[in-house]
Parts: sequence; structure tokens; C-alpha cells
Amino acid sequence: MTGTPDAEAPYRDPYAGFPGTVGRTFRESTPAWPGRIRPREGAPNIVVVLVDDLGYSDISPFGAEIPTPALDGLAERGVKLANYHTMPLCSPARAALLTGLNPHRVGYSFVANADPGFPGYGMEIADDIPTLAQLLHDAGYATYAVGKWHLTRDSASNAADNRANWPLQKGFDQYYGVLEGLTSLFHPHQLVRDNSPLDIDELPDDYYYTDDITDRAIDMVKALRAHDADKPFLLYLAHNAVHGPLQAKPEDLARHRGRYDGGWDELRAARFARQLAAGHFPPGTELPDRNTESGHEVSPWSELNPAQRRLYARYMEVYAAMVDNVDQNLGRLLDTLTGLGELDNTIVVFTSDNGGTGEGGAEGTRSYFSRFVHHPGLPEDWNPDVEREVELIGGPRSLVHYPRGWGMASNTPFRLYKGQTHAGGVRVPFVLSWPAGLPRAEDDPGVRTQYQYVTDLLPTLLDLAGVERPARRAGLPTQSLDGATFASVLRDPAAASTHPEQYCEMTGNRSHYRDGWKLVTLHRPGAPYDDGEWALYDLRTDPTEIHDLAAEHPGLVKELSEAWEAAAWRNGVFPLNDGGGALARRHPDEALLRRSLRLLAGTPELERYRSSRLIAFRSFAIEVELAHHGAEDAGVLVSHGDQGGGYGLYVEDGRLRFAYNQYGELFEADAGPLAPGAHLVTVEATAVAGLRWEFRVLVDGTGTGRLGPVHQLIGMAPFQGISVGVDRRSPVSWPLYERHRSFRYSGGLRAVTYLPGAPGPDDPATVARALREAAAAFE
Repeated sequence: MTGTPDAEAPYRDPYAGFPGTVGRTFRESTPAWPGRIRPREGAPNIVVVLVDDLGYSDISPFGAEIPTPALDGLAERGVKLANYHTMPLCSPARAALLTGLNPHRVGYSFVANADPGFPGYGMEIADDIPTLAQLLHDAGYATYAVGKWHLTRDSASNAADNRANWPLQKGFDQYYGVLEGLTSLFHPHQLVRDNSPLDIDELPDDYYYTDDITDRAIDMVKALRAHDADKPFLLYLAHNAVHGPLQAKPEDLARHRGRYDGGWDELRAARFARQLAAGHFPPGTELPDRNTESGHEVSPWSELNPAQRRLYARYMEVYAAMVDNVDQNLGRLLDTLTGLGELDNTIVVFTSDNGGTGEGGAEGTRSYFSRFVHHPGLPEDWNPDVEREVELIGGPRSLVHYPRGWGMASNTPFRLYKGQTHAGGVRVPFVLSWPAGLPRAEDDPGVRTQYQYVTDLLPTLLDLAGVERPARRAGLPTQSLDGATFASVLRDPAAASTHPEQYCEMTGNRSHYRDGWKLVTLHRPGAPYDDGEWALYDLRTDPTEIHDLAAEHPGLVKELSEAWEAAAWRNGVFPLNDGGGALARRHPDEALLRRSLRLLAGTPELERYRSSRLIAFRSFAIEVELAHHGAEDAGVLVSHGDQGGGYGLYVEDGRLRFAYNQYGELFEADAGPLAPGAHLVTVEATAVAGLRWEFRVLVDGTGTGRLGPVHQLIGMAPFQGISVGVDRRSPVSWPLYERHRSFRYSGGLRAVTYLPGAPGPDDPATVARALREAAAAFE
């Protein structure tokens, strides 16, 4: 039946613009087909390998003692950018790399774990800012991403979100990896394939995430070639390694035993000597003294006692094993391209999102999530380093990070670390190889010392691929680029830098570069933003930022500070963080995430951030509805968290038990026998002063067990989400995991209900309000 046409609605003639002819029959008609978009003949493949928190000196071509033969081969065939700069933190660096715009303009002033309500912190790539994947896809490329994404706000990483900022909506045909900024390499907390989280109970015993994402990348390339012999591809391979927690395969770790017994001072000197010999720095460049800035200082290795040296050396062995493994996997990928006959016509880029980190503190940690809790009300007995046997360090039962002395060595020869705008935070290794398009001349040493910036990578790759960035896309004018192609620098060692000026800002740390001069601050949280913070360095003669010339050139300091101010307003940098707790603010709609939630048996694991809103800084109750429990039934009723911190309720040998993992320290409570029949089992958590919880277990309203007081799980813990009737992947209790693996409950579990209660006395909203009031009084 034909409806009545709506005269007001638009109507498009189905034959309008058709270049063929249409008669009443096929015989009277001439067919025509729309043209297909194809890249230019011989267009190169593009592989971008982005490592996380890798310091400037951490690969062999940039001075490391760590064997990286795959990278050595790339550097021998290609070019090293010895003066490449990036952002000091991961999400901003990734936004800049994939868009060619300064990250504040894209909305990534910080990592995608904040939502304070200002344009620079929107954490969403707008539709008028096309990504590298979108632009290459428009030009006919296949586009693949594996590994770390971290451009989706944590509150938007759940399966109910509109996924507008997930990889497939930003131009990738396929994706496999972790949306957030970090994960366990042995037990990833939430793997995502394309647009869907994977619901996995257990992973193989030999599972290792770096291997897994490389396997998936190789599979994607092989599948493409099975279907299309000519179509070029973009592969964005973003490692979570070597971000903490540091975890390495036993066979990789074994190769580095004893390598770092000499300590970080010896290592730093050896790496710097190799860098000088390779021509990375002008003659006369000095190695700075150890970092001495308050909160960032490093002790001499010689002053450590033997136990500290053994422990700290082990941390660096794990880190080196992770770098080693990244290179092995890169070698597997390059072998695949060689097998396909395509390595020579593939542009391969290898770099890091930011410099090496000092986050592990002076002594490192065996309790990653307790070390990274930032709360002004931490009790005196808070333990940022839960002891672990040395042999467990680097394995699935430990979540560790190295001391900042190794971060200093990672960043050789530069000062400071990730998060700061000094060179240690922003100068990283960069290798690019394309033998077919950028063959190395015999007299070309392959080292480029011109200043280039992370926003330059997108226009450079488009330039090399012969793809133009359009002025309009999808009906919108595209935002202007901040980067500039450095193809000329790749081709000619004597070419001038294409990026003469650049501002930078991260959590109040600021810098401004212009033609070899750099103005920079190390901002103290809560201190006023005044000109007294600025230091001035001539990077042409002092690339390691040792000799502050601010007093000698006050006019230049004023000129560059005014240039920074103008750039900050133009790029959306303001407001600056003033120590008032603004980064703790969240969208008002997040209050909805603290409503009661009933999870039916069989519900997929609840995403990490969504799960945390039900318990963070507050009292809460968990009601477990058992439709029937038999005498032989056993298993986990509810679990939340992993080896870094969590809790679980389970039945074993007829008894009800509650396990609490306090950042790696396990507590257990026996709640007595659970009789056959239907039951309502309740766990009550009461938030008390000192960031603690007290737990009670009740069966049908009668108390049967207690546990606590224990430290609350805050910050990034629990890192794995809530599971009903099973303890998926990384277990809360390792002994229980050894006995029963994921231990799915065998009885009749109907549902689990979370009942969030009143905020505790240490609730961050209360703390943030106090901090804002204090900051206002200070100003």
C-alpha cells in the first residue's frame, strides 16, 4: 500500500545524477557504476609503533644496552630524529599524533581520566578534526589499530556509551586492545574487539598482552592480503608496554639477570657516551648531574644498601625485558611484511608517547595502585610498597614500578621525567624507515638533529603517502593543522627544521620553544604562575638544559613568556590547574552512576570505572540472591578487582568466605557454613575515618563474619570490574585461583545488587571543596 506523500518533506529523485541511461527494461538501459576510491599506484603501507613511557635512551639506536635488533635494522635502513619532541603525558600525545593539532585544541589537556568541565578537557575528538585513520581511509587505505587507545574518557569506556570516541568511530576498520591507559600484561582487565568488550573468564597460562596484540596485528595484515593484493594499509600499533605495572615473561626476564647490578649512575654514563658517538648531540654537550629537584631527586647508587641494590636492579631487569619483548614482536611484524614482499614499501615509524617516568618514587613499588593514590588524607600506616618475594617481581602476582633513578637513566641525558615539560618528559626516540621512498645515501649518517614535534607526524605521513588533507570533510570545514611535514628533513640532513616554534603545558608545567631557545618551568602545585618560575636555555649549545640564562636575557624571557601566553589562549590551555582539586570534578550526570544496581546472573563483567562509582569513598552493601544452594555447590558469588586490589565472596568446602586484597596484601574472613537452600547473603562495607572500610557478612540477616578495618581501594583500584558468579581473569585471591581458576559458582545464583551508601568522611568531593577554599584563600 502506498502512503500519502508528505509535500513538506525533502524528496530526492533516485535517477538524478546517474551517468547511465534508464529505460523501462534492462535492454533499453545502459549501466554505470560509481567510481571506487583507490590510493595512488604504489602507495606505501604505514606502520606507526607507539610505545608507552619509553625514555629517550631505552633502545639500542639511541644508546641502550638492551638488544633491539629489529630497531637496529630500521635505524640502519632509515632515519633517526634525535631532536623529536612530544607531549609529557600519553592521551595528549596520542591526540596530537593522530590529528596533527595541539592537544589542548583537540580537548586533551590531560589524560582521559578527568572531566572538570572546560573545553581543553573535553576528551573527545570533534568531527571537524579528522584523524590520520579517517584521512587515509578516505583515500582508500585499510586502517587497523591494536593496543592502547586512551582517547576515550574513562567514564565513556563502558558498553552502554555511544562509542563516538572509540577507535572504529575515529576511522579504523578494526581494533583490538585496551581502551584505557594501562593494564596487566598477563591479565588485561578489559579487552575490546572493534566496538565490543570481550567477556572472557580465563586466559591461557602463557598469555602475554604484547604478544597478543602483535598476533592480532599480523592477522589483520594477512587477512587483508588474502582478499586484496594491492590495497595499502595503516597499522597503528600502540603498546601498553612499557607503562607500569612492569611485567615480563620469564624467558625475557632471564636474559637480563645481572645486567643492572652496576646501578643507574653507571648506566647513564654508558648510554650518554654511545649517544655522543652516534652524533645525537653537538660536541661539548654535558651530562647533567642527577635530578635534585624536590620530589624528583635521585640518590647516588653507591649510597644504597645491598638489599636495595638487589631489589632495584630487579625492577630494571623487568623493564629491560619488556623493551626486549617489544622489539621481538616488532621483528615478527617486520618478518611478516618481508614474507609478503612489502617491507621496502612500508613506512615504519617507531617512537614513544612521552619520556620515562619518575612515578615509582624514590624506592619503586611492589604495590602499583597503592603507590599512585593521591589523596591528602592518607593515613600514616598507608603502605605504598607491599612486600613481595624477589622472584615474584615482574610476574602476574606483582604489580611493580621501578624507582625514579631508572626513569632518570631512561631519559639519558635529559633532566626530569614524564609529566614535566623539561626534556626528560618530552624528548623521545624516533626512528622512521621507508627504503623504497627514502633510501639512505651512502654519506648520510641517518641522524637528524632538527627540532620536530609530535603534531608534525600526521602531515608528514600524508605527504609521503601522497594524500592531501581536505579543507572540508563530511560537510564540515576541517580545523587548521598545527604540525608541518618534515619530509624535507628526512630527505636532506642539511634541511631546516619545519617547526620553529612550539608552546607546551602539562598540569601547570609550561615551556615555549623558538628557534633553539627554550623557556621552561617546573611548577610547584598551588604556587602562583609568575615570571619567577621561568628558566631559559639555549638548546643549540645546551640541549640538556643545564645552564639557565634567564638572568642574562630578561628581554627574551619576557618575549617568550608573552608568546606562551598568546599561544595558550589560542589553543585552549586555560584554565591552569591551581591545586584546588579541579581535576577531581566530574560531570553532574555521573551522580547517576551511584544509584543502586542489580546485576542478573550471566551479566558480562561491569566495566572498571562504572564499577568503581558504586563503592568509591563510601559505605555500600552487596546483596547476593541465591535461588538454591546445594551441599556440594561451590564457587565465587561476586568479585571485584584483581591482584592489585579487590574483594570477593565465595563458597568453598561448604563454607562462606570473604577475601579482601589490600593492594596486594590478602585478608580472609570465614563466614561460617552455608546451609543448603535459598539465601540472601549480604556484604556490608562501612566507610570509617582514615580511608578504611569495616566489613560484615550476613546470611538471611544474621551476621556470620567480619573483616577489617582495612584500607579502602581508591584511585585506580579495584582495576578490574565487577563479575557475578565468577572471578574473571586476574584473581582477587591468588591461592583460590591456584585451587580453582576462575571458580564459576555451581548453584542457583539469581542476582547481585549493589546498594551505594553514604559518602565516607574522606570523600573526595569534601576534600576537593576544602582544597578549593584553601586555594582561594591563598590567592
